[in-house]
Amino acid sequence: MIDHKTVDEIMSRADIVEVISDFVTLRKAGSSYKGLCPFHNEKTPSFVVTPSKGIFHCFGCGKGGTVVTFLMEHEQMTYPEALRWLAHKYNIDIQETELTPEEIKARGERESLFIVNEWANHFFQQELHDTQEGQSIGLAYFRQRGLRDDIIRKFQLGYSPEQRNALATEALKQGYREEYLLKTGLCFKSQDGKLLDKYHGRVMYPVMTVSGKIVAFGGRILGQNKNVGKYINSPESEIYNKSNELYGLYQAKSAISKADRCYLVEGYMDVISMHQNGVENVVASSGTSLTYGQIRGIKRFTQNITVLYDGDSAGIHAGLRAVDMLLEEGLKIKVLVLPDGDDPDSFSQKHPGPEFQQYLEDHQQDFIRFKTSILLADTGGDPLKRGEVTQEIVNSIALIPNEILRSMYIQECSQVLNVREDILISATDKARRKHYQEKYKEEQQRKEREERLRQQMPDAASSAFHSQNGQDGTSGAAFAQSATAINATSGLTDSSAPPTAQVVTSNASQQVASTTSPTALRLAATDVPRTRREKMEQALMRNIIRYGELPLEEYQADDGSTVYISVLKYIKAEFDENEISFTPDLYRLIWQKCIEHCDEPGFTVSKYLLTYPDPIVSNFAAAMLQDNYELSKSFANKQNIKPTEDKLRQILPQQMAQLKLIIVSGNINAIKQQLSSPEIIADEAKTRQLMEDYQQYNTIKQALAKEAGETNISL
Repeated sequence: MIDHKTVDEIMSRADIVEVISDFVTLRKAGSSYKGLCPFHNEKTPSFVVTPSKGIFHCFGCGKGGTVVTFLMEHEQMTYPEALRWLAHKYNIDIQETELTPEEIKARGERESLFIVNEWANHFFQQELHDTQEGQSIGLAYFRQRGLRDDIIRKFQLGYSPEQRNALATEALKQGYREEYLLKTGLCFKSQDGKLLDKYHGRVMYPVMTVSGKIVAFGGRILGQNKNVGKYINSPESEIYNKSNELYGLYQAKSAISKADRCYLVEGYMDVISMHQNGVENVVASSGTSLTYGQIRGIKRFTQNITVLYDGDSAGIHAGLRAVDMLLEEGLKIKVLVLPDGDDPDSFSQKHPGPEFQQYLEDHQQDFIRFKTSILLADTGGDPLKRGEVTQEIVNSIALIPNEILRSMYIQECSQVLNVREDILISATDKARRKHYQEKYKEEQQRKEREERLRQQMPDAASSAFHSQNGQDGTSGAAFAQSATAINATSGLTDSSAPPTAQVVTSNASQQVASTTSPTALRLAATDVPRTRREKMEQALMRNIIRYGELPLEEYQADDGSTVYISVLKYIKAEFDENEISFTPDLYRLIWQKCIEHCDEPGFTVSKYLLTYPDPIVSNFAAAMLQDNYELSKSFANKQNIKPTEDKLRQILPQQMAQLKLIIVSGNINAIKQQLSSPEIIADEAKTRQLMEDYQQYNTIKQALAKEAGETNISL
């Protein structure tokens, strides 16, 4: 692990203007630099680099961050890779922190698995190109499939010889340990204890991570043996989780970013043949059902995806679930169905590059028309079945998180199915509420199962179990928040607070770090605040990122020393006293991390967040640090607001009071709603209690209104 001291040295010596100038033409504009954004197409420069703050920000697409973030986004590097790239550029020696024995063992095992896979990949390629058996069988097969030699080498295709223990024997001879050959799935033990090759007599397709590391293999049998599967794949291991890997993403990532579109196919040869035909922005789910982890892999590079289906009707029906998953993750989807009897591999072989590419452009259709045509074909004119199809389409639209995109699809659906738009809106809102209620219930059940398992496990195993199961799941708090947002957009409440008579929302920040989904964080980082509460929370978060460590208040301790209360600790005290928490997942994560580190000597919120490994966090911090507007001197003088600390002392209490006022107003609205319910009215005791709460909240509201005041002052 690169130690913090080395990271600080890299960040202090790296010249952000110099580094970005290697990739973007920058021109000086005042104290900053401007250029055309490399992350989206634009004619007028909106990409700004601010050397004094060490950040970049695009006002067109919203991307921003530090020099490390830029390399991660532009060159598709990991966080450590970007740091090492900068260290090499500026001749900085990398110092690594000392690892615990457990960390050394775990890291050593992971590295060993990667090394063994890398060696095996080289072995398979050598067997394919440099042996008579490989050339006459493996290479002949690939050429028969129409592949050029440069494409074969580009995808590092290989061959595993017929001899049952060829790889095992050579690996042991080279000093590779048997346990790693077994863990990677390259070999297996026979009943009599012999170490044998798993892939003997097959052509080999290596599966790579986005950075090019070999994590797995797929092997295709060349004979007609019906007793074995045509394809066999590596088992899951410490370095391979099949639900997170996409075949071809390493070769396709640059093309996907450039085209801002990804084609999704099913198999290895589909990807390879399309590459050879000039379409490089393509990946495959490798024969497995599409997973949310794979979808997130695509979303790193584009929001636009085209799913290619074979002309097979059964395959198309089976793929409808994948479309729903893509919609739920917020992707913009088009679908292309190839002529019956063709798959992307065979179709691309039949048509030269320009013709094939033009066909892809001309025959894509949006998912509404695709799904409608597929489902309506089975109704036979039956009005009941047509109603079921309409509900099925509505259920898909309800998964779309973006409200504007959802509205557009509702309009499209209304035209295609000849159903009134207001009916579809109502049905969609109902479906969204039901969907998130089910998700929330599933999440609670999952947590209960994990808790039962945890109680049955030893402490160490329990900790590992929670760590593993918390990586990709979405917290119950996140689902509850989503359901709340749905209620708000459906007109059930004017506040982002849930319809309950509690004064404020419960504090869920302790759960965020281990359970928040990447999707929820990305949405929190990019969505424009819509509700009053979201706007106020963003204002508070901006002040935390900019000024969190600055002293806001001071008092004399018993020993006579002066104790300073920082912005962070002031807000924490207010939050704790009133049991308030931020609602967006990203804000809660940032808040928790800042509170964890605020007592460390020299801790600076902006510096910590700008160097945070997750680009979602560092991008958001950069956006909050970027000045869209500056407070005019005349206005500042008029308001008698000059030093930053003075501004904070005036603004923060008002902002906090306004946030509390918004929450209390939401609770008042929730009580009004409950008092309009016939069931509540019939219950005299409940009605009396709600009326008392209503009076109490109104009293609190009046006091908060005076405290909040009216202010438009920005910091």
